[in-house]
Amino acid sequence: MRLFSPDLFRNFAIGFALGGLLVVGVNAEGWSAQVAPPAQAASLAKAPQPSAEFVILPEGTA
Repeated sequence: MRLFSPDLFRNFAIGFALGGLLVVGVNAEGWSAQVAPPAQAASLAKAPQPSAEFVILPEGTA
């Protein structure tokens, strides 16, 4: 019997896969609350327009 036989590696791989599936299965119901809803685009904000009292006119016009 060899120490690192292919059966040993196969059994570790199967155990790792089954353990990973077990961890995913246990935590699956907790993930649904952590998933964010789809993003919604914000409406475009209107830029404030300058009032007439703050308009600077070029020289020579009035």
